Amino acid sequence: MKQKGRLVKQQSVNRFSIYLAIIFLMLISLTTWLGHFPSMLLASYWGLSAVTYFAYAWDKSSARSDGWRISEKTLHLLALFGGWPGAAIAQQRLRHKSRKTPFRVVFWFTVMINLVALYWWLFYSTIYLLE
Repeated sequence: MKQKGRLVKQQSVNRFSIYLAIIFLMLISLTTWLGHFPSMLLASYWGLSAVTYFAYAWDKSSARSDGWRISEKTLHLLALFGGWPGAAIAQQRLRHKSRKTPFRVVFWFTVMINLVALYWWLFYSTIYLLE
């Protein structure tokens, strides 16, 4: 592959990230359909995933054309607040921010925080509903 006059080794797609994101979105969709997951939270995950995917696409396009970039902090905040499935897919499909190890470490940390917060919220909201 050639990029800006030099040869660049093409990076392979990390299918784990894509599969994890798709499985997560399908699981919360199924549990919402079964009545165990709030539909507003489901809509938030799908909506933020779409917004985050398009933010990565915008940033990738801007990187190529030396245009206005989206800060890494903003990309991480979008992932933290529920857009991580879209970010995981975008990183691999668009091959954007997928090679920067420090970025990826922070990204996976935001995914963990999001999942722990989701678990905590669902677990404790269920306990209070049972009381």
